[in-house]
Amino acid sequence: MPLGTSAPDFTLPDPLSQEPVILSSVQGAKATLVMFICNHCPFVKHVEDALLDLAREYMPKGLGVVAISANDAQSYPEDSPRKLAQKARDKNYPFHYLYDETQQVAKAYGAACTPDFFLFDEQLHCIYRGRFDDSRPGSNIPVSGKDLRQALERHLDGRLVDIAQVPSIGCSIKWKAESDSSGHG
Repeated sequence: MPLGTSAPDFTLPDPLSQEPVILSSVQGAKATLVMFICNHCPFVKHVEDALLDLAREYMPKGLGVVAISANDAQSYPEDSPRKLAQKARDKNYPFHYLYDETQQVAKAYGAACTPDFFLFDEQLHCIYRGRFDDSRPGSNIPVSGKDLRQALERHLDGRLVDIAQVPSIGCSIKWKAESDSSGHG
């Protein structure tokens, strides 16, 4: 997704509340973070607690946050809607954790891996698409969220987000086989 792109709209189910959630209902007054995560990925597990801390710190400052899992739950049962709801409940997620069964939302955003982060301004134009930080499982680099935090801080301070935007690294999104997503298989 090129910077400046408008956030693709969506309506996705929240397995925890059993209610549909639309983009405008999670939009923050000052910024919106759309992240593609899942339950099974070691890269997501590695940053999860720091990610929750970041959300709890910035949501009161006007950041809207939503998490989306688009993985094929048939091939990855840990990423099933029931398991997403369980994770959100167990970890007390302060944001919706939605399930993109058709994978159309992930495709619209150009999500490539988990975790993948998309930060939008108050008009829902993309201002950051990149990694959480440079920590990886087994890297001995502490998880800080410094890249995403720097983008957030610059935007919230009214400055241009003109920082290096390093693509996220993680597990590839587990796409369904073409025959499955076409409705004919």
